[in-house]
Amino acid sequence: MTRKLVKSGSPFEAEIGFSRAARVGAHVFVAGTAPIGADGAVAAPGDVYGQTRRCLEIIAAALADAGASPRDVTRTRVMLADIRRWREAARAHGEFFRDARPACTFVQVGGFIDPAWLVEVEADAVVE
Repeated sequence: MTRKLVKSGSPFEAEIGFSRAARVGAHVFVAGTAPIGADGAVAAPGDVYGQTRRCLEIIAAALADAGASPRDVTRTRVMLADIRRWREAARAHGEFFRDARPACTFVQVGGFIDPAWLVEVEADAVVE
């Protein structure tokens, strides 16, 4: 089975030894995705909804590079610094995955690499 790795250009890829996404056969796995803007700065500081939208935009680009789309997503994991703000992340998730409706889990974590990140999102997809 072939394995395709999708790079994002993050300086953490080489240091940690990870890829933004990996496709093995019909399965695509997108790593925990942080709200990093195109300029490398934290996107939408203080805004859970805006940060979640940015994470999902990055995920959509990784899926496309792997030959998939948001419609192929079967599972997501939304990790929040403050679970009380889950509805803000849920609104962005619902807008993005309105039709696909993947299995989804929201959890609170102790923190992220950058304390300005309020959310990270992971996604798994199966390409038909």
